[in-house]
Amino acid sequence: MNPISVRALLVRGMLAGLIAGALALVVAYFLGESQVDAAIALEEAHSHDHGGGEELVSRTMQATGGLATGVLVFGVAVGGIAALVFCYALGRIGDFGPRATAGLIAGAALLTVYVVPFLKYPANPPAVGNPDTIGKRTTLFFLMVALSVLLAVAAVIIGKRLAPRLGNWNASIAVVAGFVLLIGLAYAFLPSFDEVGKDFPASLLWEFRLSTLAVQATLWSTFGIVFGYLTERLLTPAARAAAPRTASAVG
Repeated sequence: MNPISVRALLVRGMLAGLIAGALALVVAYFLGESQVDAAIALEEAHSHDHGGGEELVSRTMQATGGLATGVLVFGVAVGGIAALVFCYALGRIGDFGPRATAGLIAGAALLTVYVVPFLKYPANPPAVGNPDTIGKRTTLFFLMVALSVLLAVAAVIIGKRLAPRLGNWNASIAVVAGFVLLIGLAYAFLPSFDEVGKDFPASLLWEFRLSTLAVQATLWSTFGIVFGYLTERLLTPAARAAAPRTASAVG
């Protein structure tokens, strides 16, 4: 793939990430912020237990400008990274076209970057978690992300090497089983944290975690659809140019 195509794909990846981030922002605002507000209200109700302090950034700014900046910047950043992964993966992971490759990358990113770490270290709303362990919890979460991504990459490489001997179907089953086994071992040996207070509503915790999952699912599914469309138009110009001629010939 020539440098011009890589640059064009990077721009389209960032654009698709921006669009995906905008939709994820809508989901985060309407689904997630109400749970955050409810958790903050519980935290303030018990503030006499652990002391309160004046907030440096107002809650309104956090829920609007801060949220928008964080989600949109994240969308653009991961869109660019996913576009570079697409440049390498196209034609190397199977006989898939640009749109299918973009969809596979988006689905794999959702699974490895968020779902797998989330199942071990789920997101917590305010008032949940010990402040003394936040550094350790953050480190372990990103360790889980790195481990999940590395194992997924290894599974793809090993699967391609096994395919000539075992066949595509059997090789896929073998590497998926290996991935699940190693992730299960990581779940078992990495430390866990059970810091949800008994007085914290289980329904609120569940709804908050579902909303964070919905945000990520919206981000990556939208990215896969938009980026797949943009890459197909960029990389298959001959088919696009032939469509009007075929239509006129039929007419």
